[in-house]
Amino acid sequence: MLIMNGGRTAELANIAKGINMNSLHVKGDWNIAKGKLKQKYAQLTENDLQYREGCEDELVGRIQKRTGDTKEAVQQFVDECFKS
Repeated sequence: MLIMNGGRTAELANIAKGINMNSLHVKGDWNIAKGKLKQKYAQLTENDLQYREGCEDELVGRIQKRTGDTKEAVQQFVDECFKS
């Protein structure tokens, strides 16, 4: 609930929009990265590519297990997916 307090309501609304836009941006970036991962590693399933914030190591581990690549190689490719 927002309480009208001068310009504070508008400020809080803009902060909420910023958080929402950042979430959408991250989600869009993840969808692009996921597509690149699927192109390189066709054997990956949707379950392999489930991503939860703060659980990046689990994601890399699932990809590593499915592909047989080293953890370092998978991590490097994931990082490259987000850079381009």
